[in-house]
Amino acid sequence: MLPFIDYPFAWLENATGAAKDELKLIFTILLSYPLAGVLKRLPDAEPAKKNLFMIGVSLFYMIGVFDLWTGLRTLSVSAGGAYAIAKFVHGPYMPWIGFVYLMGHMFISHIERELHGVPGVVDVTGAQMVMVMKLTAFCWSVHDGRLLEEDLSAFQKDRALPVMPSVLDYTAYVLFFPSLFAGPAFDFAEYRRWIDCTMFDVTTPGATKGTTKRKRKIPKSHRPAIWKAVCGLGWIAAFMKFSSWYSTEFALSDRFLGYSLLRRIWYIYALGFTARLKYYGAWYLTEGACILSGLGYNGLDENKKPRWDRLTNVNPWALETAENTRAYLESWNMNTNKWLKNYVYLRVTPKGERPGFRSSLATFGTSAIWHGISPGYYLTFLTASFAQTVAKYFRRHIRPFFMEPDGKTPGKYKRAYDIFGLIATQIGFSYIVAPFIILDFKNSLILWGRVKFFAHIGILLSMLFFSSPGKAWLNQQLKAKVGRAATSEGLHRSPSASDFRGGALGLPDDPMKDIEGIQREILAKKEEMMANRRNSMNATSKKTK
Repeated sequence: MLPFIDYPFAWLENATGAAKDELKLIFTILLSYPLAGVLKRLPDAEPAKKNLFMIGVSLFYMIGVFDLWTGLRTLSVSAGGAYAIAKFVHGPYMPWIGFVYLMGHMFISHIERELHGVPGVVDVTGAQMVMVMKLTAFCWSVHDGRLLEEDLSAFQKDRALPVMPSVLDYTAYVLFFPSLFAGPAFDFAEYRRWIDCTMFDVTTPGATKGTTKRKRKIPKSHRPAIWKAVCGLGWIAAFMKFSSWYSTEFALSDRFLGYSLLRRIWYIYALGFTARLKYYGAWYLTEGACILSGLGYNGLDENKKPRWDRLTNVNPWALETAENTRAYLESWNMNTNKWLKNYVYLRVTPKGERPGFRSSLATFGTSAIWHGISPGYYLTFLTASFAQTVAKYFRRHIRPFFMEPDGKTPGKYKRAYDIFGLIATQIGFSYIVAPFIILDFKNSLILWGRVKFFAHIGILLSMLFFSSPGKAWLNQQLKAKVGRAATSEGLHRSPSASDFRGGALGLPDDPMKDIEGIQREILAKKEEMMANRRNSMNATSKKTK
């Protein structure tokens, strides 16, 4: 660490009460803006200079600002091991070897942080989590590059790496400074198209009528980048203000018990909103730096204007106004959702088969371990998975009553159903994610108990009802109303429901269905073993005769 850099942050810590490392983190993110501007102006024909610049800035952040020598070693071990595995291991198991290596190394870091972590002190775990997403995807991209094109999906073809990248390109990809500590993650193919500027190729009319030509033009990105920065700083300012009003310390204190039940429920909602503000701020700021570098470019919209949403990680408006669990979860940590879908859920599913409980279980386990080992994460994930099941039951069996018979046109009272969904989703998830904020098992249960476990009771009663004759009665009423009962997908299937059936953030889309799948597979395996035993006994008896 450079001492002269540490002094002003120590002074700010005493003046504001904010943790010194958190102030440093904001400083590095903001410093990434002018540095991203410099990066964008380095010669496009000399990508090595850009790579070296990115590596140098990231080393300055880790060593000069945070003194993370052990963190640098951790990233080097993970990145070096993943590169060696991708380069020298061939065959279908290479990506899984890389996956186990990276996840296992990160799991050790999570244990170290759980045992010896200091609140408010930045360690390398966040950067390692981002890197795990990037490098597990990298291993799969290298693997896909070794396969025949006809064996690949459209997404795999787009991200495949037929040629192993150089060590310099790879290191710069790992140490891309605008997203080093907080993301967003992206694939190497995207990085390669950015560094060689092919990402910005556009087709324009040629000189001869009816012909076209390719033209390379890097659009100006300072306006969307500045807007993201302004919004990010606004979210951070709001977080600092709200955190002085709502805190876990007060929610766990005896004074909290003096509030009425409804006020306690409101407080938990406000506590969750306050926690989200910090992530909104950090993700908006890092995305803005990525946009300024040009990497956020995502082609042109219908009006031929540049889109800068390639690396968008959160949609605060969609999340805060979500009327169902899927919309809520899909608006949060969006790049992690994409990673879980493309590099876990779909990869576990054998080619030609539909995803089943194995895919859901593998995705859920990966998401849980990736987040950490604190008990609060698992309390949140398990509860949220059953909340998703209940939400699916409501959409399938209750929502059609508020729709016209075609299943698409809203009925007279659809707005009332939407308002109920909004309140239930927002209040319910604020309760569910409370352990994600607290992390401690005992204190999480204490806080839930102080609001009478209302969400758990609602989930339990709903699941009991939909497992009772009441479900058949609803189907009869629905059939009388629209002429048919609810199907397994409901009367009208939204586009998002067909996209990623594994559930956002790795949560099982329907844990009860997955449990039934496990039971069926166990029974099938048992029957297969018994049949093999009978065949073996019959063969033995025939030989003795």
